[in-house]
This record gives sequence, structure tokens and C-alpha cells, in this order.
Amino acid sequence: MTLMRVKLGLLPIMAALLMQGPVRAQGSADNTLLEMRDAFRRNQTTVLTSLLPRMRGHVLEPMAIYWEARARMDTATPTELRAAMARMAGSYWEDRLRNDWLLQLARQRDWAGFETELPLYRMNDDRQVQCYALLLDASARRKPSDEAARQVASLWLAQRDADDGCTTAAKAFLDSGHLKPEVAWQRARLAMESNRPAAAAQAVQQLNPEWATMADTIASNPARYLDEKITAFRHRTKELVTLGIIRLASLDPAAAARELDHTRWKAQLTEEERSWLWGVIGKRMAQTAGLQDQALAAFANGQDRHMHADHLAWKVRAGLRAGAWGHVRDAIGAMGEAQRQEPVWVYWRARATQVLKEPDVLTAQIVASGLYRSIAGGTGFYEQLAQEELGRPVSAPPAPAPVSPQELATAQGQPGLQRALAAIRLGLRAEGVREWNYTTNLHTRGGMNDRELLAAAALACQNEIWDRCINTSDRTREVQDASQRYPMPFRAQVLKRTGEIGLDPAYVYGLIRQESRFITDARSGVGASGLMQVMPATARWTARKIGLTDYQTHQIGDRDTNILIGTAYLKLALDDLDGSMPLAAAAYNAGPARARAWRMGPVLPGEVWAENIPFEETRDYVKKVLANTTQYAALITGQPQSLRARLGVVGPSAHPESFTRDLP
Repeated sequence: MTLMRVKLGLLPIMAALLMQGPVRAQGSADNTLLEMRDAFRRNQTTVLTSLLPRMRGHVLEPMAIYWEARARMDTATPTELRAAMARMAGSYWEDRLRNDWLLQLARQRDWAGFETELPLYRMNDDRQVQCYALLLDASARRKPSDEAARQVASLWLAQRDADDGCTTAAKAFLDSGHLKPEVAWQRARLAMESNRPAAAAQAVQQLNPEWATMADTIASNPARYLDEKITAFRHRTKELVTLGIIRLASLDPAAAARELDHTRWKAQLTEEERSWLWGVIGKRMAQTAGLQDQALAAFANGQDRHMHADHLAWKVRAGLRAGAWGHVRDAIGAMGEAQRQEPVWVYWRARATQVLKEPDVLTAQIVASGLYRSIAGGTGFYEQLAQEELGRPVSAPPAPAPVSPQELATAQGQPGLQRALAAIRLGLRAEGVREWNYTTNLHTRGGMNDRELLAAAALACQNEIWDRCINTSDRTREVQDASQRYPMPFRAQVLKRTGEIGLDPAYVYGLIRQESRFITDARSGVGASGLMQVMPATARWTARKIGLTDYQTHQIGDRDTNILIGTAYLKLALDDLDGSMPLAAAAYNAGPARARAWRMGPVLPGEVWAENIPFEETRDYVKKVLANTTQYAALITGQPQSLRARLGVVGPSAHPESFTRDLP
């Protein structure tokens, strides 16, 4: 009896030990995976191969298989690579390896192998792969050469840096005559304007290898090249002069304007070349403090129909800043159809129509109202402004039907989402995010439908993976779940803190949503940390300012400390900038010195000022923070809200002597 009691008493302990076996094994495999991650970064192929067997059966085994196969892809046989992909079939990592292999096959000009693997490639979002495929389609006459060349040109012009795929395809179509040399020159112009001289030289090289050196010379010293160039009668020379003035405009737009005004260039450059250059100069002036008021005159020297899409966008901004609504109307009218249908230009086209009252007041109002209705109702910046123009304040959208238990169970059963959650929990956030995005957006052509997206977002919310919750829910097309798109984690801490210092909690939530998507351990490439992405120097300054005498640098990673310091800095910036939410958001992103410089000039409506911010990142940031803030205010208060009221007007400070000079 005693022995039986002893045996029975041991049963729970033995059961517990048996249950711990898989947990311990999983934990051991987790450590192995992290070892493999480090070995992959160091390109230690033999280490990866030796560790891979330990990952058998682990939920993240496909990731481990990818690392090991990718590390030895240069020496692996096709049979070995296909076997590796078969072991991770259906996963992001299978498609990632196939993407990498397709690029290698194309670089090796193994077109038979490329064509064998291409139909199995599901993501199909790699521009280089697309360019190679278009070249082969034209060669095999599966696609008309003119159409393939047109698509290659579009992809090539969109590539930021020099690459092999689109350059190879473009070269083939240039040689065959299906692409005109003007496409290569346009590629060079765009690259030079974007300060990518290597890509510009590569584009010119496709026409003549010797010209690449000339492009390099122009990039290094455009003023000297232009001084030495007296005539430009040949097409090649005209284009090289054009590149020189583009480069000069990047360095000194006023000097470029003077150069382009020389008699020789007026006579020798074509209307198209001169118009493009005035577009570049106008854009640079619009982005440069002290030259903004000259930008519209520069644009007016050229013809809208010859300007690039980005030049036209900046002409609209210059017109808005100057209150020159005719220029706003004309520049938008010259845009291509796709660009003209973007909400930003639909909104400003409607505003221009209202102001100009063309052809008469009643007709203008009818046209403008139709334009506003075409974009109103969304959560974006211009969608909200359009809604207000129609007399409807911003409110939270009606909630869709709740995610059902069955829908949630289906999401939970998705292997890709399971792998993504496991990777993120293990600290492999970048890998987990790629797996998640692949599963929701790319695994099935067209991505998940709205109900599947809501269920996947609900799964992310349940696991407090807030960035995937927001981004996944943001993709729904017919319904909007505001609770998913605008979650409020750490609500007690945020409301308590904002109440203490008199800061709008909706503004704080709007900023955090844009800064970190509520990832508490987020860290930017420049060192900003935590929920509110505070820079180390800013954190130290703010801690001293609010009397946090025992602050240590590592504490900025603590959630509550990050909220404490981040909100304190935001309030100091807001107070320093006359309570202007757009200005304070710009200061938070780009620094207060820039925000102060950008407010100099005419007094502008907040939306006009925001659209004229010269940095694309900050312009997008300010608009999104303010749109987020308005949505959060509607959710927190349950009352309709106004984005325009938060935008206010922006202009020079009435008390410039009172700003905090050392505000970082």
C-alpha cells in the first residue's frame, strides 16, 4: 500500500517531466535557430549545415533550411536546391530561395533553368525577375516585343539603383530598336536628379560604353563641364549638357537657373530639354529655404507637358504656396491619369476648381463636390479633408461584423502566420514580418480577402503584435475596423501621463502609431528607441529638463520611461512652436531647427504648409500623424472631429525671441 502511494505520488511528477520534454527540445531548437541566424550573417556555411539537422520538426525549420541552402547556393546543384524548396513548400522561405535562385540563374544566363523555375515563383514582386521574364517572353514570342519593351522601360525607370535585370533587358530592347534611346537618357536624368550618379552612368553606358566616363565627369564637377561646353548640336551632347544642368541644380539651383538662361542653351537645347530642366530647377527651388518664392517663375519658363510627374507635383506645391490657383489647375491637368487620380491631387484639383469658379460658381461647386465625394470617407489625410469639405466631420467608421470563432481558428491554423508569430516571439522580427506579409498579401494571388484580413489582424492583436494588426487591417478594401487600425495599447499609462502634462492623448497615439506601430523595442537605423522613437541625446536632454536626475541611457527602452520622456519632449516642442500640431510633428521627425525654418514665409493654411514640406519623409509623416490624431480623437471621445481645426495656420512666430534655443 505504501509502495502504491509512492508510485501514485510520482505520477504527476513524471507526467510533468514528460511534458517538459518537447518544451525543452523546442527551447533547444530555438537556441540552435539563433545560432544559425548568426552563422548565416557570418556566411559560415559548414556551421549551418552541421546545425540544420537539429531543427527537424521545429515550426521555423523552413527558415533554417533557407539559411543553409542560401549560404551554399553558389555551389549547390539544382537537385539540391529543389530538394530544399520541397522541404519548405508553401512557405515564404521556399519562394525567397526561388527568388534568389532565379536571379542567380539569370546572371549566369542559364535561361533554361530560369524558365523552369519561373512558373513556380509565387511572389513575383522582384523587378529584376520581371525584367528577365519579359525579355524571355519577347524572345520566345509569347509577348509582342513592343509591349514587353514598354513594360521593361517602366520597370527600369522605377528602379532606384543600378541592377543587372532591367539593365540587361533594356539593353536588349535598345539594341533591337524596340526601345528608343530617349528612354536611356530619361533613366540617366532621373538617376542624376536623385543623386545616383552610378545608375546614371550605367544608363548612358547602354548607348555607348565610352559615354559612362563622361557621365561620371559631369557628376563630379558639372560647372566645369558646362563652362567647357560651348556647343550642343548633336543629340548626345544636348543630353549630356542636360545631365550637367540637372546635377548643378542639385548643388545650386540658382546657379543652374543662371546657366540655363545663357543664350547658347536657349538656342541649342530643345523645348523638351529646357522644360525638363526648368522642372528640375523649380523643384529644387521649392525645396530650398530662401528660394521658394522663385520656384513658380522657374516652372513657368517650361512647358508642363514636357515635365516629369515629380516636377508637376512640385509645381502644384509652389502654386499652393503662392496662392496661384491657375498654376495648380494647369499642373494637375498635365499629370498622367494615374497620378491625377491620387487623393492628394484630386483634393487640390477640387479646391482649385472652387477658387477659380470656372466656368461659373454653380458648375464649379458641382464639379468640386463630385471630386470630394470620389475620395471622401477614408482614413487618409486628404480623404478626411474632402469629407469635411462636404460638411461631414470625421467620425469613426461603423464596425464590421465581429470576427467569428471559425474565422479566427482558420487564421490560427495558417502555417505562415504560425511561423511569423513564432519568429517574432523569438526576436526574429524582420523575418517574422516578411513571413506574415507574404502569407497575407502574396501567397495567394491578390492576397487575402477582407474577412480573412480581419481575422489575421485579430490574431495579431490578440498576440499584441500591433504593427501586424494595424498593417493587416489597413489592407481591407470594403470594410474598416477602427479598433484594429487604431488600437490603444498601454491606454492607462498614456491617458495618465497626457493628463498630467496637458497633452492631447489622441495626438500622442497618432504619433506613436506612425513612429513605432506600438513596438516597444523598436529601434531605428539612426538609433531612435522605443514606442516614441526617442533619440539618445534627446532623451538625455529631456530627462534633465523634467528633473529626471537618475536617468540612464538604457532606460529609454523601458515602456513607461519612453512614454514619460517622449511625451515630455513632444509637449516642449508643441509649446515652443505656438501649439501648432503640424509644426510640432515636423519638429519631432526632422528636428525643431528645420521646423522653424520651414515656417518662415507667408502664413499658410496648415494643409498647404504640410504639402510644401521639402522632405518627403517628413511631409508624409506630418500628414499621417495628423490624420491618425483625428481618428484617435473620434474613438476616444465618441464625437465627430475636425482635421482642419488641428491643422490651423502656419507662419512665422509672433514671438521668435521666446523659443527654446537648445531644444534638440
